[in-house]
Amino acid sequence: MKKLSILFIFVVGLFNAQKLTSGELSIINQGDVNTALPIYQTTDDHQHKTLLSLSTEIDPVDPHTAVLVKRMKESLLSTDGGVGIAAPQVGINRKVIWVQRFDKEATPLEYFINPVIVWRSDVQNLGPEGDLSIPDFRDQFYRSKVIQLEYVDLKGQKYSEIVEGFTAVIFQHEIDHLFGILISDKKEKEKNDSYKKIDAYQKSNLNKR
Repeated sequence: MKKLSILFIFVVGLFNAQKLTSGELSIINQGDVNTALPIYQTTDDHQHKTLLSLSTEIDPVDPHTAVLVKRMKESLLSTDGGVGIAAPQVGINRKVIWVQRFDKEATPLEYFINPVIVWRSDVQNLGPEGDLSIPDFRDQFYRSKVIQLEYVDLKGQKYSEIVEGFTAVIFQHEIDHLFGILISDKKEKEKNDSYKKIDAYQKSNLNKR
């Protein structure tokens, strides 16, 4: 029964994910597939419009998805200290992100397909954030200290995990991109006693693996 339910979830996910458009395929496959895709900037009107658009689910087992995932990693590695990137930042409004896992030994880069935050803690961090797509912008933002995340890999296998600390901040930032939310447009949340100020960059020992 458990295998059947997993298969059902997988099939539903594939059904909900629309095929990549010709325009998306053109971007994904342009040039050398082993090189970085250009990172979109808010200073360009067309690129800014893409960054503000909603993203849809992607078919994890489509071979083109694997190419997009690989090229997004190269894009992130091409930056000066970037810790995360979302598909809209390379011109593809699909639900794919890369995150540097500061909550794991050796802080690996990991990809996440169709990620969803299913729960957020009320306790929030206040910490600085910048963005690869927004030149010369940095500000302080509140983010939930702990989140529960669900996502799939390139085989369509579904996962669920709890993430906290600075890594949780990165996840929330990148998933905001999938909803067309940029930190430059976010209004500072009202400060009240329910917010517990914690250093967002403080490394936690709870999730070491």
